[in-house]
Order: sequence, then C-alpha cells, then structure tokens
Amino acid sequence: MAVVVAEPEPNCRLCPRLAAFRDEWRAAEPAWHNAPVATFGPAHARLLIVGLAPGLRGANRTGRPFTGDFAGDLLYETLIKFGFARGSYEARPDDGLELVDAAITNAVRCVPPQNKPTAEEIAQCRPFLEATIRQMPKLKTMLALGRIAHDSVVRTLGLKMKDAPFGHGAVHEVSAGLRLYDSYHCSRYNTNTRRLTPVMFETVFTAIGKDLSAS
Repeated sequence: MAVVVAEPEPNCRLCPRLAAFRDEWRAAEPAWHNAPVATFGPAHARLLIVGLAPGLRGANRTGRPFTGDFAGDLLYETLIKFGFARGSYEARPDDGLELVDAAITNAVRCVPPQNKPTAEEIAQCRPFLEATIRQMPKLKTMLALGRIAHDSVVRTLGLKMKDAPFGHGAVHEVSAGLRLYDSYHCSRYNTNTRRLTPVMFETVFTAIGKDLSAS
C-alpha cells in the first residue's frame, strides 16, 4: 500500500475489525471522536513519542493522543516538567496545552478491541507512521512507549529487530543524527505494578533532554 499522507482519513476502512469497532462506538457514543487519532504536536519537533494505539475512553473519546486516560496523566505531567509542553493538562483537547519541540503519535491510529491490535493491523497502519517520520525534517530523537511501539518503529525505519532489542532505558543509534529511546508504556497497569515508576520514566526524559541539548 502506497501512503503519501501521514494521517488516515476519518472513516478509514483499511482494517475491517477496527473500522467495525469504531462503528459500534459511534452508535453507542456519537459525541466521541471515534475516528483515527492524528499526531499531536508540531512537524518541526525534534522529538517524536510513539505509543501503541488510542485508548477507548482516552484518545478515541477525545481525539488527542494520550488525552483522557491514566497514561496521559503521567506522560503530560512529565512533558511539562521537562519543558516539552507548556500550559495545563486537563485531560481534554481544548485545555490549551501545547507541545514544545515534541510530537506524539501512535503505531496504530484507531482504537483496537481490548487495546490489542493484531500484527496485520499494526502492519497496515505502519505506512502512516513512516509518513509522519518523513514529514518531520528536524527529527533527532524518538521515544517508543512499550515493545509493540518499539517493534513498529524499528520495522518502519528498516532496521533488524536483533540490532535494536527493546529494553526500558535502551538507546539505539538508528542513523546519523537519529536515536531511538525505549520506555515501558506509561499505562495504569505498569505504574500500579511498579514496573514503571515516575522516577524511571523521568530518567528516560533526562537522557533525551541531554541528547537534544547536545545536538
């Protein structure tokens, strides 16, 4: 599939299962976004954060990545603390929050049932991620939140999985002038089980900040 745009159309039907799931929720909650969720942030940003997919009652409801669910609380709080966002995060897309030198997207742009996209759906959506990366001329650093996002980024960049294994805090030299950082996903499950703590998350952003300051 040749994709030259970075965002799917609002009624994208490339993944029949995801389209059907969206249709169900459009009928149940017509006031929700219930469509592919576009990348949030400026195209000239040097940092691109890649998550898994929109949450049902988060981005699928609000239309902005990581907005309206628990994962967004930690992510946006951290971005504000490290200067990658300004304003107040109030878990709604009209809260006035702005990203600074950063953008946020997802490996899969539509909400999947049980938050579990299939391998085919991830692959079908990958060209949009590729186009997003291609349209960011100043990109220096990427942050993958979780293994699935990491794997999709690695494949999008044409790397071999064995050459860039996922690990929290891992850093991969993708190419001259581009690095990929890994973090466990900032989901409620990971934070509740202490697999990911705020300190662990902030350590990754400290490294990213130093990296960008030096570039």
